[in-house]
Amino acid sequence: MTDLTFRVAGQAGQGIQAISTTLGRLLARAGYHVLVSQDLMSRIRGGHNFSSIRVSDALVHAPAELVNVLVALDEQSLSLQLPSLVPGGVAMFDTDDPGTTTLPTDSGATLFPVPMARLARDIGRNPVMLNAVALGALMYLTDYPLEQLKIMFQETFAAKGGQVVQANVACARAGFDHARQHFKAGCPCRIPLRSETPETLKPGTSQRRLFLTGNEAIALGAICSGVKFHSGYPMSPSTPIMEFLAAQGKEYGIVVEQTEDEIGGINMALGASYAGVRAMTATSGGGFALMVEGLGLSGISETPIVIVICSRPGPATGFPTRTEQADLLFALHAGQDEFPRFVFAPGTAEQAFYLTGKAFDLSRRYQVPAIVLSDQFLSDSYSTIDDLKPENLRVGNPAAPCSLPAGSYERYAQTGAGCTPLLPGTPYQTVIAAGHEHSASGHITESAADRIGMMDRRLGKLEPMREELDGMTTHPHSLVHLPTGPLDHLLLCFGSTFGAVREAVEVLRVQGADVGMLHLSELAPFPAALLTERAAHARRLVTVEGNATAQLAQLIHSETRLHVSNSILKFDGRPFTAADIVRESERLT
Repeated sequence: MTDLTFRVAGQAGQGIQAISTTLGRLLARAGYHVLVSQDLMSRIRGGHNFSSIRVSDALVHAPAELVNVLVALDEQSLSLQLPSLVPGGVAMFDTDDPGTTTLPTDSGATLFPVPMARLARDIGRNPVMLNAVALGALMYLTDYPLEQLKIMFQETFAAKGGQVVQANVACARAGFDHARQHFKAGCPCRIPLRSETPETLKPGTSQRRLFLTGNEAIALGAICSGVKFHSGYPMSPSTPIMEFLAAQGKEYGIVVEQTEDEIGGINMALGASYAGVRAMTATSGGGFALMVEGLGLSGISETPIVIVICSRPGPATGFPTRTEQADLLFALHAGQDEFPRFVFAPGTAEQAFYLTGKAFDLSRRYQVPAIVLSDQFLSDSYSTIDDLKPENLRVGNPAAPCSLPAGSYERYAQTGAGCTPLLPGTPYQTVIAAGHEHSASGHITESAADRIGMMDRRLGKLEPMREELDGMTTHPHSLVHLPTGPLDHLLLCFGSTFGAVREAVEVLRVQGADVGMLHLSELAPFPAALLTERAAHARRLVTVEGNATAQLAQLIHSETRLHVSNSILKFDGRPFTAADIVRESERLT
């Protein structure tokens, strides 16, 4: 079975992402499952950065702890990343020194010098093309046909002209030839070319896998849900959502507005929503802090909006290019007083697509804000998806023409949680949205009776909203109805820890551990009864979370009174690996 990890490391600006995404797309196109994850410093040039490319015959949603092949673009990366190599792994690094081409190390790894920058200058007349040299050498090391890389270059650089395509192909050929002439060690990283690739398949016999980041999946989910307005202020790691929507705006009729700050972002989106279009904003935790007053306005005025929070470590600026799951309780409780909201926490890019669609649908039907809670790891990582079905998203129908007598419309009448409001400008009706407490007509009021009535109206949506949610994934699939009795322990997680926990469960069960997992992707209104039922068969509950204070454990206890025995926590800005969880699980037992 193929399960290999490549790591490309170097300074910002050296083409790390170009190598990793090109290799990822190439192998995804060949029918493999691929995950490309980024570890980046918050700088434009310099520093130490790397991308990891995991390729497998099976689904992968988490990075591996150790790598099979390292591509080091500078000396610092070679020394820092050598300990990450598996025994017998290969470290390919850039150097002009024509000395010994294979040098065994004490760790059992093989060092393979390649003059990447020099070949790029000599062949491509541009040192930036060292990424093409590196990819060509990788084709030899993996025994993967160079012709497939040439096809990828022709598609990738076609818009830049034939000269650019030819230069990249020539550099890749130089890297391939250098490896063929000088690499003498056996490489434990062969990737078989599958008998059927998109170039050899007959039309209609197969479908290419999608290769998307979590941010791209969220943006696609929004487009397929009929979004027409996005406003926001750029903030890593959410910015690619706005950029993706802006790039598609003309084709799909989407207005994208970069505002002066996040306060303007949410308020403009609320204005567009009040006017009748599906609207959203995207930010990170620091930006969401500025949006909280607007969130309350959405709550009291019952104006639907979708808010994407791509979490990163804080407080304040924190680790701007790292990952964490520490905004969970913030998303659940932000805003003064009490009002309902949906909170979704996708674990994969595929879930991100569908849950974004669900957020748009339910936000509009229940006239409440809906939050999609992502994080840097999910937002920026590329992964393969077999298929997405936009037809499964509910876009909704336009409001029916008003048949009420003139002047009789009451926006906040007690007519059910899911009533569709009239649009402003409806003839002979007044449509009011107030940030102050209001009467059924929407006019400002100080009446105690009106206050009670409006609170009952808003909070009365909670139970119908809860019935809409079923976002729990178990593993193994028979977990809910185990005939052999209760599990020893059940790992509970949310959001992007999905892949690492699932993989850890598989490893632990092979080792004989009596363990299962339950992943929550729909967190508000909290599905307390359903979770209590699903967790009833476990002797011990253990949460796996990317924060320091076990926020999911706190939430579970407050909503269900279930006792969480332990929590496996990580808050160093890096994503979980299965190995992290296996080690901690073994320690707990």
